[in-house]
Parts: sequence; structure tokens; C-alpha cells
Amino acid sequence: MAKMHVENSVLIDSEKDQVFATLRDMSKWQEWSPWVILEPETKVKVAPDSKSYSWEGNRIGSGEMKILKEDAGRSIDYDLIFLKPWKSRAKVRLELKEEEGKTHVNWIMDSSLPFFLFWMKKMMQGLIRADFGRGLLLLKDLMEDGEVHSSLSFEGFKEFDGCDYVAIKRATTIENVGKDMSSDFEKLNKWAEDHKEIVEGEPFSIYHKYDFTNGHVVYTSGWPVKEIPESIPEGFVIGKIPKTKVNVVAHAGPYRHLGNPWSAQYSMHRSKAFKVRKGIHPFETYQNMPGEVPENELKTKVLFPCK
Repeated sequence: MAKMHVENSVLIDSEKDQVFATLRDMSKWQEWSPWVILEPETKVKVAPDSKSYSWEGNRIGSGEMKILKEDAGRSIDYDLIFLKPWKSRAKVRLELKEEEGKTHVNWIMDSSLPFFLFWMKKMMQGLIRADFGRGLLLLKDLMEDGEVHSSLSFEGFKEFDGCDYVAIKRATTIENVGKDMSSDFEKLNKWAEDHKEIVEGEPFSIYHKYDFTNGHVVYTSGWPVKEIPESIPEGFVIGKIPKTKVNVVAHAGPYRHLGNPWSAQYSMHRSKAFKVRKGIHPFETYQNMPGEVPENELKTKVLFPCK
């Protein structure tokens, strides 16, 4: 068996006792679960004492989790059992620490992979750490604002007409992708403002590579155009997204939660809800942009080219 250890953390602007009370109440978990949001129709059963719950979904699998031990205001230990897509067991621990009136929450999991999946260890640790990160951001919303600011709409299969584009392509890290993309769009939006006569459609970002194992990202962000201009600024590129069938998951909320629609798409692909079309990388389109609306009203669509 290949042993795995995963940790991720977040700082929440809420009192430690309030966060602890939420974490020990399993009936609250589905409000901030990074997995239930991927499949809202998941069947969840919570024990009468709210100390355990089970779930069953078509895409996120099935299992159960229960509280083993509590250290009031400091930590909670859970026993986590996965039944599908394969059987396994994990020890989960949430640790809380007060930091200047705020609460630092650390989510820890120790588990193992079946022997025949040993080669997936680094990738799985990266994916689970990302899942923990998504869930902790949802928990932060819930504790600070009383609700989460991420909602998904599963729009299904559509036809994308394709487009020519002017863009910036960049290789960066997962840690820096938000900052770098924001910088790129400052340049792109200025260019688009100066070339309104040829800009047509919604801005987008294509993800050529998103490596959770090593933290590497390669993306292209740009604007669709009616025609390719004769010249473009230094550092810009031109290209084309072909016409294709796509599966669409729409997201409403801040960009920090965009891991949710992307994870939903990958979970649908893994469960064979669709087959990806090779040669065209997945991309996201922006129905509005930061500065135009409050961040909780940002609307983004994640499109996976499919057969």
C-alpha cells in the first residue's frame, strides 16, 4: 500500500469556538463540502446526533465519515471510509488555532492507495490537497458571511461556434496563476478597448496544462476577434479555437472558487458522462469581468470540448 499524507489550511475571520461548533456538526458539512457541490443530487444521510454521515453519488462515489474524538476548540478526529469508486479508509483531522482573533484551520488526511495505484500517489496527493483547499474556502465563506459564494449550473452539451483570437500565452505556477492572469488581462483589455471594431465575443482562458503534482500551469488568455489584425503588440499571440461540441458548467461567484466548476467537469469525465475531444484544450469564458460587478456576481463558464 502507498501511504499518503495531505494537508491544507485557511485563515477564517471568525471566533474559534464558532468554527469548532460548525465542524463538529456533520449536518453542516454538505453546506461547504468540496465534493457535494460537484454533484448536488448526492444522497446524504446524517445521523440523529450529527456525529456521522454517509453519502452516495453517481460521480463522487459513496462512503461514510464519523467523529472519533474531540478536543474542544482545538481538534476533531474523523474516521473516513470510501466504498466507491474503490474501498479504502482514511484518518482525517481538523486542527484549530487562534491567530489574533481569527481561526487558522488545518485539514489533515492520512490514508493509502491500493497497491495497483501506487504510481498515482503524487498526483492523488495534489488533487486531494486541491479539494481540501476548495472546501476550506467554502467553509471560510460560510463562517464569515453565513453562506457560500459559489454555485454551479450544469448546462450540458452545446455547440461552440469557434473563433479566431488575440491573446497572451504564459507558463506559470498554480500559486501565481491568478496574479499573472490578472496582469495579462490588464494588457488584453486595454488592447480590446482600442480595437472594438474587430473584438467579438467573450474573453476566455484556455488551459493547456494544469499540473497538480508539480504545480505548473500553461494557459492562453485572450479576446475573440472577427478577423486577425495585421499587427499585434510584442508578447501577444494569435490563434483559433475550432468549432466543437462542448459540455458546459456555469459558475456564479468569485474567481477563487473556480476550482469548483473545473472539478465538476473532471468528475463528469471520470464517470464517463462524456468523452473529451482530443486536440482542443478545455477553456473558460467570462460573462462579466472584475470591476464591472461585485465579485460575488461574477459569471464564468467552463467548457470541455467533447465528442
